[in-house]
Amino acid sequence: MRTVDAVVVGAGPNGLVAANALVDAGWDVLVLEEQDAPGGAVRTAEVAAPGFRTDLFSAFYPLAAGSSVIRGLHLEDHGLAWSRAPSVLAHALDDGRAAVLHDDPEDTAAGLEDFAPGDGEAWLRMFASWTRVRDPLLDALFSPLPAAGPVVRLLRRLGVPGALDLARLATLPVRRLADETFHGEGGGLLLTGNAMHADVPPDAGGSGVFGWLLAMLGQDVGFPVPVGGAGMLAGALASRLAAGGGELVTGTRVDRVHVAGGRAVGVRTARGEHVRARRAVLADVTAPALYRDLVGAEHLPPRLVRDLERFQWDHPTFKLNWALDRPLPWTAEGAVGAGTVHLGVDRLGFVDVAADLSKGRVPGRPFLVLGQMTTSDPSRSPRGTESAWAYTHVPHGITWTPDAVEEEVVRMEDAVERVAPGFRDTVVGRFVQSPADLEHADANLVGGAVNGGTSAIHQQLFLRPTPGLGRPETPVAGLYLASASAHPGGGVHGACGWNAARAALGAASRWQAVPRALARSAWGRLLRDP
Repeated sequence: MRTVDAVVVGAGPNGLVAANALVDAGWDVLVLEEQDAPGGAVRTAEVAAPGFRTDLFSAFYPLAAGSSVIRGLHLEDHGLAWSRAPSVLAHALDDGRAAVLHDDPEDTAAGLEDFAPGDGEAWLRMFASWTRVRDPLLDALFSPLPAAGPVVRLLRRLGVPGALDLARLATLPVRRLADETFHGEGGGLLLTGNAMHADVPPDAGGSGVFGWLLAMLGQDVGFPVPVGGAGMLAGALASRLAAGGGELVTGTRVDRVHVAGGRAVGVRTARGEHVRARRAVLADVTAPALYRDLVGAEHLPPRLVRDLERFQWDHPTFKLNWALDRPLPWTAEGAVGAGTVHLGVDRLGFVDVAADLSKGRVPGRPFLVLGQMTTSDPSRSPRGTESAWAYTHVPHGITWTPDAVEEEVVRMEDAVERVAPGFRDTVVGRFVQSPADLEHADANLVGGAVNGGTSAIHQQLFLRPTPGLGRPETPVAGLYLASASAHPGGGVHGACGWNAARAALGAASRWQAVPRALARSAWGRLLRDP
């Protein structure tokens, strides 16, 4: 039996961030990853055609660019470099128009003026408001709850009226936010398209803050990509870990967390190997997988087991990856230089898509998020070509037979063809990832859900993953949830792993005895049977 200070289960970005934080503190850390390569949903491969590098899951990283956690790791010292497209994002409409998020807010505003007079000024006011709150807001968002320090700094920055406005924004549907802010369609397209990256419907409370946050980050730091592919981000995290003395073992699935005396003391692998953890086990796996599969109900409060029955997954993702022999033939000029392109629907079409998903029906006219990767990073494919992908959300409960897969491929490619006539003639290679394929490639993407659980307001903050503390600590001492199932949720920002590592380091310090006791007491009150 091998013994280390901490075992990290899963080498996704959160697991690797957690491991790096522990190594920096001088801990002996072992990371165990089921797949043959690290990265989780941050990986790259040549799958559509030779010479065309495809990001298999996530690709653009505004949250990483805005995250003090990622920036603080100085991954540029371990081979990471960033690249950006000429413009950040465009929403291409079937009629040939496009709303474009440029690097310069003044350019974005000028484009929105074409949709309606006054909308440019409205955009600049929105961005000015963002710049006032950005730093304390991101600090509060990425910190473990209750995040008292960042929240106090945010309140001081805003004052009472501003704090009330922000609280209202946090609950506002994105359609209402757009209607209150803009007269034309352009601004609403940018906000709503970004909101639809999550699984919150445009008429649902909380969707406004998602659209606003991503749009403002895009305007602020852009939607950067790692030079060479998303896998370079994972590679830099792994390289930094190794340089600090940590160890990463791939191709090794953990199938049990050992619990003794109410404490996590190690793990067992599928091959029957045992690793003892002196101080902590951190799990970069989904909350249901951790509690049900790795720990077991016998070690958990009955109420937590019941609460897990209500855990809600986000909408599954269906993804197409293409090798194109030339750039996409966009009708809308604004889409040509955009790294990310939204397409398939207008503002009312967003509502139709959300209604179809709510009814369990595959949208007939899907909303697509498309990535022009060579436009963003010329190293992704041969000169004059384009490595591209698009994804869309689909409902739960679909059996992805070959016929069902082909029908969705046709729907998605029809949507691209409407805004880029002749697109199909450019395709020289295609790689399809159905929801089942995504889960097979990464067990954390359950049913094709990529955000570790719904982003809806009823499963956020102290309600994530179940009603409780909203913290990485679990009812099992020494065991920490370090995945996107924990606060603050999905996206490549590293905060879930960082917060878990901070909690583990705090618990290992004798000065943290009182906070540890309070946390255990709080769990007891929250999970006590009625």
